[in-house]
Amino acid sequence: MVQQILTFISHNLPLFGALVVILAMLGYNLLGSRLRGYKPVSPSQAIQMINHDNALVVDVREDGEYHNGHIINALHIPQGQLKNRLQELERHKDKAIIVSCRSGSRSGQACALLKKQGFEVYNLAGGVMAWQSANLPLVKK
Repeated sequence: MVQQILTFISHNLPLFGALVVILAMLGYNLLGSRLRGYKPVSPSQAIQMINHDNALVVDVREDGEYHNGHIINALHIPQGQLKNRLQELERHKDKAIIVSCRSGSRSGQACALLKKQGFEVYNLAGGVMAWQSANLPLVKK
């Protein structure tokens, strides 16, 4: 049995290599945020945190994206400016911060930066797209 598996792998090395890479990427995607010290939250969990724990939403999308619709009371700091604008968040260090972007990937990078600075951060899983899919309101101001 083991010999057959090894023979199969040796005859299909490129396919087996691709399988290993895909499994590694899947594992990193599923566990990466936890390993970096922040957790994903669903839109419904984010609402609970905002309403009951006074969590702050930080929107890291670009200006045009933000002005097309954002979560109410979200603080807008584009990802490219986040490092230079950390002082704006210092007064919120005692609160949980929920970071949002369009789909959840840019906010993951922002979460990693904020976590290194000592903030309690959560990534809005699926971003504003997931928020809209859950039929939750966005404001345009």
